[in-house]
Amino acid sequence: MITGSLLKIAFDALRANKLRSGLTLLGVIIGVTSVMTIISALEGMQAAIAEDLNRLGPSTFMVMRMGIVTSDEMFWEKVKRKPFNMRNVEQIEKGCTLCEKVSPRAFEEARIKYRDQALRNVTVVGATANYIDIVDLNVAQGRFHSFEDDIYKRRVIYIGEQLRKDLFEGVDPIGKDISVAGRKFTVIGVAEEMGSTLGNNQDNFAVIPLSVFSQVFGEPRRGLNISIKAVSVEQLQGAMDQVRVVLRASRHVPFDAEDDFDMLTADNILDVLNQVTRALRMGLVGISSVSLIVGGIVVMNIMMVSVSERTREIGIRKSLGAKQKHILVQFMFESLLVTMTGGLIGIIAGFLIAKVLVGMIDMDISPSILAISLGVGISSGVGLFFGIYPAMKAARLDPVKALSYE
Repeated sequence: MITGSLLKIAFDALRANKLRSGLTLLGVIIGVTSVMTIISALEGMQAAIAEDLNRLGPSTFMVMRMGIVTSDEMFWEKVKRKPFNMRNVEQIEKGCTLCEKVSPRAFEEARIKYRDQALRNVTVVGATANYIDIVDLNVAQGRFHSFEDDIYKRRVIYIGEQLRKDLFEGVDPIGKDISVAGRKFTVIGVAEEMGSTLGNNQDNFAVIPLSVFSQVFGEPRRGLNISIKAVSVEQLQGAMDQVRVVLRASRHVPFDAEDDFDMLTADNILDVLNQVTRALRMGLVGISSVSLIVGGIVVMNIMMVSVSERTREIGIRKSLGAKQKHILVQFMFESLLVTMTGGLIGIIAGFLIAKVLVGMIDMDISPSILAISLGVGISSGVGLFFGIYPAMKAARLDPVKALSYE
């Protein structure tokens, strides 16, 4: 009952000064909204990227000439490295006993045409038949190409959902002939839709046998990327160590020199992403927290004005038996009520803004427990921190002087 009475008194006091309370709310709402927007957007993007990376599987890793690049100096250093070729793939297959499957890949952008419809800059991947066993590339229609297709260099193609929509809307694509860089291919399968990540359409691709890729595009200009699946999750590190030994020996890397290639797992990529977003998050949240500090100062000033205006009321309450702690709690309730209300509005507004922003790059987000917790914690913290001084001042008022205050 005491809590209910305090809430009613606090609500009545705030309602009696609508303009003042509204301005206080606005400061808190702006601060919490900005923090919530930043955290929700970053958390949403991280979750979406993590989901895409999970397609690699927990026992899969990639070997490439250039992996993650974080500076110009690193780029120019890595660009000098020798590209991978099929000889390196064969060496890995022979020398890595803990590698279950090894699949080289090559990439090129090409023009794909079906009848009078043409698409430019489509990512064409040349891969071996076991690529689909390494990477989670689910089949929606038809099939992926087989080892026989690769051996006999059959011109078959497995397309992404975006190509199906753009070229074969309302038509069964299986068995249809399309042109890839001026060469005829037969569609044998369609992949399940994967959506977009950071504005990059994951369904705008096609996969052809690696042996045919070389016929159409020549030797890969950037060399091969190699996807490898270890025999088990427990043996992943052992498989990576074996591959490292094989490649360092075949590429004649001195014992005291760093690897001239990169090896990546989904966890490696996520670690780098977390480091980047952590710094970004701290910087942006720090900037947006300025508005929260301003809002907190506004709360404190308004509560000080409220204490001055209600000095006689405080004196009456004390003369009727109210203790210091009762007055303290009363004014703390008022401060918390306004900041928590602003915080809740800010949480909802921040999430909606973040959803719109992330939606612009074709991604979706769900309410983040971290963001909601931060929103509630920050708003209540502002109320407690900036409301404690006015509340203590009110609680310490001498009832005799308060009653005679004009």
